[in-house]
Amino acid sequence: MKLPSHWSASGWLVVLIMATLGMQYLERFFRWVAPGQRQVIYQRDDFLSLMLNHASLVGLASIVAITIGVGTGILVTRAWGRDFLPTVSLIASVGQTFPPVAVLALCVPLLGFGAGPVILSLILYGLLPIVRNTLAGIGDVEPAVIESARGMGMSGTQILWQVEIPLAFNVILAGIRTSVTINIATAAIGSTIGARTLGDPVIAGLINNNIAYTLQGAILIGLLAVTVDRLFEVVQSVSTRR
Repeated sequence: MKLPSHWSASGWLVVLIMATLGMQYLERFFRWVAPGQRQVIYQRDDFLSLMLNHASLVGLASIVAITIGVGTGILVTRAWGRDFLPTVSLIASVGQTFPPVAVLALCVPLLGFGAGPVILSLILYGLLPIVRNTLAGIGDVEPAVIESARGMGMSGTQILWQVEIPLAFNVILAGIRTSVTINIATAAIGSTIGARTLGDPVIAGLINNNIAYTLQGAILIGLLAVTVDRLFEVVQSVSTRR
């Protein structure tokens, strides 16, 4: 029997919290994974602070990407903005195909080490799914529905917010869900330029040939991605029922 989405999401959230707070209690397991290592639990920083910082970087970048992506997608679907549609699609596509590592390398001389280049990289990398789904969602609204709303005396702004956005909401949300989930994994590379993320134990494990460190970071990144994805699933299921 399949559990309801909200139970699934809450369950993953509990697992994430327990794993974050209890990683140090799994030393026996990691001793088995990496028997030749003197130290098997990453101790340069606590996992909770790394988790919170990782999530805040992704959250801030996602807010900016959502604002730009959805806003731009709406603008180029208006009659006066359709000429810019090919340009916007091209820029969004280039932003995701350009490797995040390359963005970091280019931004470090301008923004320095730390969170700045990481946030910029995540914004660029997260734009394409949001822009693409915004265009698809609004574009799939039946012209007859819009004409009916116009016939009822609704203005262009009213049609956008009361007709087009509600009908396109689930498609737009799916793009946001993809963007955020991808960026949770992508944010880990920020540790290479001094940002504090869950990539710290992964990088430390690779440098020191310590698979236990790498596994600890990878487990928490994976759990965070799954938990956030399930939370989005809950929002989509609730909006669908409405």
